[in-house]
Amino acid sequence: MIIDIKPLDLSKRGACPETYSFGADFSDHMFSQNFEQGSGWEKAEITPYHALTLDPSAAVFHYGQEIFEGLKAYRSFDGTTNLFRPSENFKRFNRSAKRMAMPEVDEKFHLQALKALIALDNNWIPEQAGSSLYIRPTMIATGKKLGLGASDSYIHFIITGPAGSYFKGGFEPVSVYIADEYRRAVVGGVGEAKTGGNYAASLYISEEVVKLGYSQVLWLDAVHGKYIEEVGAMNIFFVYDNKHIVTPALSGSILPGITRDSILKLAPALGFEVSEERLDVEQILADIKSGKITEAFGCGTAAVISPVGKLCWKGTDYVINNNQSGEISKQLYDELTGIQYGTREDRFGWIEKVDSAVTI
Repeated sequence: MIIDIKPLDLSKRGACPETYSFGADFSDHMFSQNFEQGSGWEKAEITPYHALTLDPSAAVFHYGQEIFEGLKAYRSFDGTTNLFRPSENFKRFNRSAKRMAMPEVDEKFHLQALKALIALDNNWIPEQAGSSLYIRPTMIATGKKLGLGASDSYIHFIITGPAGSYFKGGFEPVSVYIADEYRRAVVGGVGEAKTGGNYAASLYISEEVVKLGYSQVLWLDAVHGKYIEEVGAMNIFFVYDNKHIVTPALSGSILPGITRDSILKLAPALGFEVSEERLDVEQILADIKSGKITEAFGCGTAAVISPVGKLCWKGTDYVINNNQSGEISKQLYDELTGIQYGTREDRFGWIEKVDSAVTI
């Protein structure tokens, strides 16, 4: 499929502002394509960033048929542009689409569209250390219907914008509240799909714990209420005795994070043991208290790696590593970001280059 590119006039294009925050500023252009039952994907184009016009009966408003992804473009030390494992994001995008009864997108075309968009908005990629261009591919159901059932039409679009640190404190430990009453997702549901409903389900308790001084919520399984799953915006890892890195095994209700998978591949290459296990919250807390757990950290595209300094369970705080960031989480952070920005060897072939010299 050919992408119809309709760029802004050069005189009207912007660039990355001097100050910006995560998810609040957006680049000049966006990609979009439409799907109609019977004819498939069509009308692929890159146009100036604009509002969408939808019918009030559009299925996305009433039955939540919506999926999205999150990845980043990085300004390398030599001025080139790097994407980190974008194919894995597009594979997950299609897995989410299948689970939500939505049409899949050609993965190679998805990458082609993204590269063309980034080439056009290259001036929006921040230069500051630790910053990046955040990328949000999305698909929503647009069919006009109030009857329950899959939509017959969809919009797939990609928007981008400059992003600094996801957490205001940077690489400082965050405090996490363990949800003992509310649940995020259940095995057999849509917890492993990246769909808005999972995040909407987390908002109530997430907003409440902020009032108590906690940054994130750690979710437990919905059947037993005892097995650790994931944090609101991140997967979670625990470090035993400064050498063994453990994370909850994927269960069908945990989002399979790209950063999570990268850590599981990278850590052994750095000399650490890794394992995926079913983690009982009471055992984890006991191991924190005894000192067996020496570090904890969350990971995700937005935060990359974020040390966890404190867990709260039923009113009691369990402090990890004296509420300090640990050496292992910092080592993993430095290695991952070094690969992303091109300052360390890409031993796994994770970087996809964007030809930002293309003139459009």
